[in-house]
Amino acid sequence: MKRDAKRGTWRMVHAERAALVADLARLEAGRWDTPSLCTGWTVHEVAAHLVDTALTTRLGFLAGLVRARFDFDLQNARGVERWRGASPEETLERLRRVVPRTSTPPAPLDTRLVEEVVHGEDIRRVVGLVRAYPQEAVARALRLQVRTPAAFGGAKEQAASVRLTATDADLSIGEGPEAAGPALSLLLAVSGRRAALDDLDGPGVAVFAGAAA
Repeated sequence: MKRDAKRGTWRMVHAERAALVADLARLEAGRWDTPSLCTGWTVHEVAAHLVDTALTTRLGFLAGLVRARFDFDLQNARGVERWRGASPEETLERLRRVVPRTSTPPAPLDTRLVEEVVHGEDIRRVVGLVRAYPQEAVARALRLQVRTPAAFGGAKEQAASVRLTATDADLSIGEGPEAAGPALSLLLAVSGRRAALDDLDGPGVAVFAGAAA
């Protein structure tokens, strides 16, 4: 990826981090214990995970994976435990400090957009917050997720047999039975968020409903 393109991607990532910090700053402390759309994690734990991923370097990721015996779930759980503060205020301050970070694990840079947009919705949808995400950020995250195997949080296997059509953008991916809806909801669906399926229409939705069951 060329330098200017990288800078543009990081600008979007930083904007999403800053927007989430601003939203969480006005969230009552008691709401941080709300179960998020990310199965098994509360709002507070998702926020701590975002601190962890923002601080992760390529070498740090590999070292952590080895310590976790190549168990991604365990590695993530350890990161949440490490960066979850004693209070929402402490975790929020940690999240605020990592907004400008540009470190990343050994993965395509657009995974940072996936992290910020999908986890941002994991939080916002359950506490009644709404954000108008930049269309480019959502589209790029969606395109990456349909190329990413389910074992790594994507939906390559399911997306191979359907056509995803955004009803609010000039975006269509794949061939087969159609699943149509807002681009953000398509992104959440291919990221395993069952709650987004209600926003979609078409015979292709059944493919993702089965995967999320």
